Amino acid sequence: MAGKDKRVELIEALSAARGGNHTIAYLTSTRGGLEAQMAMDAIPVVHKHLQGITTPKEDTTIDLFIVSNGGEGTVPWRLVTLIREFCNEFNVLVPHNAFSAATLTALGADKVVMHPMGMLGPTDPTANHPFNPPNPNVPGQVLGISVEDVASYIALVREDVGIRHEDELVQAFAILASQVHPLALGNVKRATSQSRMMGEKLLGQRPGEEIGAHDLNEIIDKLTSQLYFHGHPINRNEAKDDLRLHFVEKAEPDVEKAMWDLYEAYDEDMDLSSIFDWVSEFAAAGAIPPVPPVGNAPNVQTSTLGPYPFVLVESTSRTDAFEISYDTTTIRPDNGSLQWQVLVTNRGWSQK
Repeated sequence: MAGKDKRVELIEALSAARGGNHTIAYLTSTRGGLEAQMAMDAIPVVHKHLQGITTPKEDTTIDLFIVSNGGEGTVPWRLVTLIREFCNEFNVLVPHNAFSAATLTALGADKVVMHPMGMLGPTDPTANHPFNPPNPNVPGQVLGISVEDVASYIALVREDVGIRHEDELVQAFAILASQVHPLALGNVKRATSQSRMMGEKLLGQRPGEEIGAHDLNEIIDKLTSQLYFHGHPINRNEAKDDLRLHFVEKAEPDVEKAMWDLYEAYDEDMDLSSIFDWVSEFAAAGAIPPVPPVGNAPNVQTSTLGPYPFVLVESTSRTDAFEISYDTTTIRPDNGSLQWQVLVTNRGWSQK
């Protein structure tokens, strides 16, 4: 593992490559099976890091080094406006994934500096609501509804199937409403409106460059509906040339190296590139009991796994982590199969 001391050293190197800017790293786990979202509980934590900055606001430039697959739609506005309270210039550094809510955060920056591996993403939200359809694979949970899936269904009916008569369109919508609760569909519309509003507000409050209403609407349209797939990765050339985000910049060679060195340290310590599965975790922890002789009672083993880092906020002044630990019970009957029970024992923020 790289460890905290090495990561702080790399933050200092990145700050130096950026001309002495204050760097705050904000990462939510992008590990498959163990993803975390940008959420409001990180805002007070970021505030503590901002309070550690001693330079006057007019002389302060803050770089937010962000890695995330997204999260709550209101977080970007709160995060950007809070950071701007402490600096004269606010930039976002994108070494890898900065999707959805992380992309919205980037829209509020003076400059977005992207590594060749850096990716932004569409800002069309996935709406969650108590009346969403149940998840058949996870009892007790509901499915998220992609805003674009609903819009694409209507477009399919109108454009591909060729149904344009008002009565037939009403029938097509009634079929959709019979499968998805009307209140859930209403929430989809609200989520779309909120995402557009956030994008417009974040782009509109950027100092210096004023984006015209036509260009602003075109950018928001592309990000919320015209890329068609929520997982579409927007590289730095596409961001600058196709979306016309003129404040997106390619990282200079020394900054590019410093960004990637820091990302790799976080990747190593948070396992960002690996896939999480319980059997592998049990095996790594020596928590898989042996198969008992035929006819004997199952072997049972209890253990604690973790803590696993879900979110990390780090600067040269402090390190804060949101971590989760699990108490596990693994059961091995004489047929060699493996069963397990998992209980969350500790979860929350702590200073490291």
